[in-house]
Amino acid sequence: MKLHTLSPAKGSRRNTKRKGRGTATGQGKTGGRGQDGQKSRSGGGVRLGFEGGQMPLSRRVPKRGFSNYRFKKEYAIVNVGDLNAFEDNTVVTPELLLEYGFIRKKLAGVKVLGEGDLEKTLTIKVDKVSKSAEEKIVARGGKVEVV
Repeated sequence: MKLHTLSPAKGSRRNTKRKGRGTATGQGKTGGRGQDGQKSRSGGGVRLGFEGGQMPLSRRVPKRGFSNYRFKKEYAIVNVGDLNAFEDNTVVTPELLLEYGFIRKKLAGVKVLGEGDLEKTLTIKVDKVSKSAEEKIVARGGKVEVV
């Protein structure tokens, strides 16, 4: 077997339809596009949401309110229970959390939430901390520093 002898399996490939190449092809004259009109033309057709000149639904319906979606901040989240993986008296920073694989990206910052129980004394230096998480960290003799 050589490269120039390779060919696709029998029946796995079909010839492309050659449209508009005469009546003998069965796809001649109109090329499978039916009669005359906008859709039969090259590049023809109407844009998405076009309603034949009638005022489109998206413009008929009144708009209300404001969306803050474009400006919202998304934080990388770590739970207090996950921090038991560190040794006592460790200074936990976003870089350390990234290195240990607790977060994938820093995003707009790192936030510690109060899920789980903490069994170590740690110093936490992150962007945000929930009240319950802060209470659990301080109760174990640790410190919380919001950077």
